[in-house]
Amino acid sequence: MNAEFLIKLFFTVLGGLGIFLLGMKHMSEGMQAVAGARLRKWIGSVTDNRLMAVTVGVLVTCVVQSSSITTVMVVGFVNAGLMNLMQAIGVILGANIGTTITGWILAIKIGKYGLYIIGVFALIFLFSRRERLRFTGMAIMGIGMIFFGLELMSEGFKPLRGMPEFVEWFHAFQADTYWGVMKCAFVGCLLTAVIQSSSATLGITMGLAGTGVIHFETAAALVLGENIGTTITAFLASLGTGTNARRAAYAHITFNVIGVLWITALFPYYLDLIRAILHTNPDASVLGADGLATYPHVVPAIALVHTGFNVTNTLLFLPLMGVMSRVITRLVPDKETKETPHLTYLDFHLVGGPALAVVQSRKEVVVMADVVETMFSGLREMIELPGVNEPVERKLFQREERLDIIQKEVTIFLSQVVAGQVAHDIAEEAQKQLRLADEYESISDYIAGVLKKSIKLRKKDLLFSEEGRAEILNLHDHVAGYVNRITLAVRTDSKDIMAFAHSEGIRIHSLMKLYRKQHLDRLAREQVNPLASLVFTDMLNDYRRIKDHALNIAESQSGER
Repeated sequence: MNAEFLIKLFFTVLGGLGIFLLGMKHMSEGMQAVAGARLRKWIGSVTDNRLMAVTVGVLVTCVVQSSSITTVMVVGFVNAGLMNLMQAIGVILGANIGTTITGWILAIKIGKYGLYIIGVFALIFLFSRRERLRFTGMAIMGIGMIFFGLELMSEGFKPLRGMPEFVEWFHAFQADTYWGVMKCAFVGCLLTAVIQSSSATLGITMGLAGTGVIHFETAAALVLGENIGTTITAFLASLGTGTNARRAAYAHITFNVIGVLWITALFPYYLDLIRAILHTNPDASVLGADGLATYPHVVPAIALVHTGFNVTNTLLFLPLMGVMSRVITRLVPDKETKETPHLTYLDFHLVGGPALAVVQSRKEVVVMADVVETMFSGLREMIELPGVNEPVERKLFQREERLDIIQKEVTIFLSQVVAGQVAHDIAEEAQKQLRLADEYESISDYIAGVLKKSIKLRKKDLLFSEEGRAEILNLHDHVAGYVNRITLAVRTDSKDIMAFAHSEGIRIHSLMKLYRKQHLDRLAREQVNPLASLVFTDMLNDYRRIKDHALNIAESQSGER
């Protein structure tokens, strides 16, 4: 066998695969940019309603064109405590259906036009000034690259039919017995686990089947195995995460493995059903213009195998989501020490594009807001009851440190998001989140500052007067309520907040001036200790700065600069 010929064949297939994967990336990012707002709305609508969760999984995966991206994102949300296990299972079930859209895209018979599509829409992408049209061009250019890459792979596979060595090797993987089906499924699983893209292995499978190198039965068995192999990405994402995140990854594996086990037991009957639906024999060939046989019916048959399996599997497991959740919880028990949801997997390269990235980072900003609310409650307890309470003190300082870490990770993460080509609205959202993260972290610093001053008083055996303590507590309640009301607007993504922010901000400022005046009057009458007086005025200043940072949050949320 000619070595030069084999090298050419290898790089033709490799080049086709590379263009295919790059096309998947461009199509996904273009579609995310065009549908970014809807994508964020869909993910935000996930509830305990299992049908809603499945629907969101289908829609998001159809846009991002990768079930792996969706499940990795779900693992991240569960790990941060932003999604529970039932919600995660629902989205994962939907993701398995959504990923089958790739097979139907590949089944469209426009492979020979792929290069023309790339040329036309690359020009639109490069030279269009309208952002929406530009990213639409990027998505369609990606589709053209997918078809062109698949065409290159098919051309590379064609000569294999005339090579006895390869024909004999492929015949070792025949899905004509139960063990043959399992062997092919294992190969599909292994190949997908290595490449970490079920879309790529699906394209390779369709390319091999479309040129007659492998039969329909073998291709169908490979596709079943690819459904297991695609779970490897979410599994890797769950390593080092919390218990619930690992449960979500294991639920994905369990769901797909059980599905493949029952479908392989009925494999011949399932394929007969596929043939009956298509009213044709997928292995039937026609003579091409080059004199070589082609198999035009096998690609849509493979797409139907993929879709039929995932839809049926989802329908079977949908009523059993609660049972599945309990089983997974038993298999992966809680750790003896209570875990705190935290950031461990905010990795831009595994999120799957800027549109999904800002969804995940926004969830983390909301976590920062929730932590600030909790810190206000703990601080009030320390001011109201100024005795020693080390557990509360320790938790407050730990939460302040936690916000430092989250802000740092969000900043690094969003810097990666805006580093490439992103839609204007996504870039604006990233800038907004950077500002929100900075403001919430600053508020936590001042809360910790008030606590330190309270501890300083206690260590000096000093106390505020009854009037002074009442004033500080009243101011604390006003400022905490102010921050919480603005945070509610952030959490619900409401823009209508500035009227409240301005009016209540003025009220708080007037209250601080009044309390400062009353305190100075007490100091003049020598009713307070001078050191306690300094601490009191410093606390007033801290609360004023907290109010200012909360106003900045309101301005950012409302869209003001």
